[in-house]
Amino acid sequence: MTDRVVPFNPLDKKNLGASVAEALLTKEVHPLGELPAFEGAGIYAIYYTGDFQPYQQVSRLNRDGKFLLPIYVGKAIPAGARRGADLELAAGKVLQKRIKEHAESVRAADNLDIDDFHCRFLVVDDIWIPLGESLIIGRFKPIWNALIDGFGNHNPGKGRLAGKRSRWDVLHPGRGWVMNYADRPETAAQLAQDAESYLKSLPACLSGQFIQAEGE
Repeated sequence: MTDRVVPFNPLDKKNLGASVAEALLTKEVHPLGELPAFEGAGIYAIYYTGDFQPYQQVSRLNRDGKFLLPIYVGKAIPAGARRGADLELAAGKVLQKRIKEHAESVRAADNLDIDDFHCRFLVVDDIWIPLGESLIIGRFKPIWNALIDGFGNHNPGKGRLAGKRSRWDVLHPGRGWVMNYADRPETAAQLAQDAESYLKSLPACLSGQFIQAEGE
């Protein structure tokens, strides 16, 4: 019996989304704290190169200009797109604003240095933004998306606080507005250990690059 070969369809939504993801990975890398002015919506990847011990598996892949493993991946879409508004409505600087918000979170953290962070971004049509983001996250499994969550949280404003502090805010304290949230059961030390274990458990090959085990 002959196996049925499914023909490649370049217009399949997954293939189109993959082209968006690949386009992001070819973009120029900028220091997170020195973002150029630009307009548009799209997706972005943030990279870490610092000395925070739990993230050394990440840092080693991003130093010396390599930038192979993002620590966080996100998106920014125009406000109107969420409500089904006019698709031709100008996006403004929503992507630049979102990345700048992340820079402020890094600056606020007691144990992170903005100089250790870089990013690349891609301005893209609204319809492809969620799929492109999902594929990049699925490919790299960035630790701030998958385990140490909360980096992308917004200040909800007075009277809207509920729940516990995020794992990110426990491991990287400093954002003043999270102090009104309840404590988490995990300590920073426990989360640091979880982070190291998570990064060591990632597949040995990401984006075609071999991740050497610690000590090799």
